[in-house]
Amino acid sequence: MSSSNRAAAFAAAFVAAIASAPEIARAQEKTLPGQPGIALPVQSLGIGRPATKDEINGWDIDVRPDGHGLPDGKGSVKDGEALYQDRCAACHGEFGEGKDRWPALIGGSGKLTDDDPKKGVGNYWPYATTLFDYIKRAMPFGNAQSLTDDEVYAITAYVLHLNDVLKQDAALDRDSLPKIRLPNAANFVPDPRPDVQGTLCMKDCRPAAEIHSEARRIGVTPEDERNKKRPGVD
Repeated sequence: MSSSNRAAAFAAAFVAAIASAPEIARAQEKTLPGQPGIALPVQSLGIGRPATKDEINGWDIDVRPDGHGLPDGKGSVKDGEALYQDRCAACHGEFGEGKDRWPALIGGSGKLTDDDPKKGVGNYWPYATTLFDYIKRAMPFGNAQSLTDDEVYAITAYVLHLNDVLKQDAALDRDSLPKIRLPNAANFVPDPRPDVQGTLCMKDCRPAAEIHSEARRIGVTPEDERNKKRPGVD
């Protein structure tokens, strides 16, 4: 089959598939198993299925700087100390100083203006909610998302205590955590640069292009010296 015939056959098959989409959608209503709470798209081709609410909730666990996404629960500095020693100290040290090449969680101070500044929770992040978000999603290393929400609150409280942000008798929940202001927060500023330079234009943006010379005439197009023809041209 020539390339032109193959292209024509492919186009015909594509048009037929589009035309048959409504019939496929009607057929799948009878063939796909019913799942409570799942509405299939009207013109679905029967490939895959919509995610369930529980499946979406399993992925939607991020916490925003303003606290949106924080779960119910509560944890204290006292409870967090024991959890930290059991689940975190092997890498981050008993007091957050870091072990071997694992990162330290304390020691950061100042405005990060030194040539080689020390970075800790107290000065490297502007939002306390970021600490909760990271611990919940990615810690402990090698066993991520194994902590309960109460345990994450407790460990977060203890790490903030190590950075002199919380007192020893403090506790955290979804209401109190977003209100915490980290010591270096005021020195973080939004990036003012726009993603795209220039003014948005949708019509009559530039004058039409004019061709002033032809590449072959000015000698920038390679030619076959034997017959003075461009390669690949009969």
